[in-house]
Amino acid sequence: MEPKYPGLVESYVDLGECYDRAALQTVGRELKGCMKGYKACYSRAYRCLTAAAQLDEDVRALLVTPALEAKMAKRARGILSREIKGAGDQAGRAVQRFLGGITWQGVLREYGTVEAQCGRVYELSDTYGLAHTMLTCLAAGAMAAGHDVVACPDPLFPDRMAHLLIPSLSLAFVSTAPELPWPHRPYRRIRLDAMADGEVLRRSRARLRFSRKVSAALLEEAVDALAQAKAMHDELEGLYNPHVDFDRVYQRGEEIVEAFLALEERK
Repeated sequence: MEPKYPGLVESYVDLGECYDRAALQTVGRELKGCMKGYKACYSRAYRCLTAAAQLDEDVRALLVTPALEAKMAKRARGILSREIKGAGDQAGRAVQRFLGGITWQGVLREYGTVEAQCGRVYELSDTYGLAHTMLTCLAAGAMAAGHDVVACPDPLFPDRMAHLLIPSLSLAFVSTAPELPWPHRPYRRIRLDAMADGEVLRRSRARLRFSRKVSAALLEEAVDALAQAKAMHDELEGLYNPHVDFDRVYQRGEEIVEAFLALEERK
C-alpha cells in the first residue's frame, strides 16, 4: 500500500532491516525456486477459474430470459407476501458477506453460518446459477419492509448474489447445486432449474452437460493449483522465518501503535 502523503501523515515501514541477509544467502536458490513456483501456481489457478466462469456465463446467458426473470420476480413477490408482515419505520440496509469460496481445500460453503442465524431455510435448487434475479427481488422487498439483509456474493461472480440471509426474520435463501447440497431438510425447496424454458433445456441438454463437466474439471484443477501454491508458500515461510528477527518486528509494531495513540491524544 502506497502512502498518500509520505512523511506528512503516513510513512513507509521498512521491515527489511529485520532480515539476517547473510543467512538468507545460504538458502537463496531455494527461496528463488519457491517464489517463482508459487506465483506460477496462482497464475494457473486464476486461468482455470476464469475459464470456468466463462463457461458458466455462457450457460446463464442461454437460460436467463425475460420470461424466466419475470417468473422468478413473481415467485419472489409471493414469498415476500407470505413471509413478511407489515413494514418498518425505515428501510433496512444490506451488508455483503461471502458464505464460501474456492480454496486450496476445495470449494467450501459455510452452511454453519446460515444455521447460526436463521432457523428457516429456503433451498433454491440451482444447477445453472440462476438465483441472482430472485434473490435481488427478495432482498429489495425485505429491506423495503425495514429488515437488514446479508447478501452473499457468488465467489466466481462477486457482482451476483448467491445466497440471502434475513436474520431478523430467522430466514435464509440458499442456492445449492448437486455437488454442494443443503445438508438438512429445508424449510422449503424451490427448483429454479424447473423454472427455465423447458424447450431450451431439452434442446441444449448435451451442451449443458458438457459445460458443467468441463467447468467442474477446471475448478478441480484450480483447487489443485491453489494447494500447490500453498505448499510452496509454506515452504517459503519455513525458509524465511529462521532468519527474521521477530523481536525487532514486534518492537516496530509497538512503535507504530504508540505513534497512532499519540496522534489520537492530540486531537
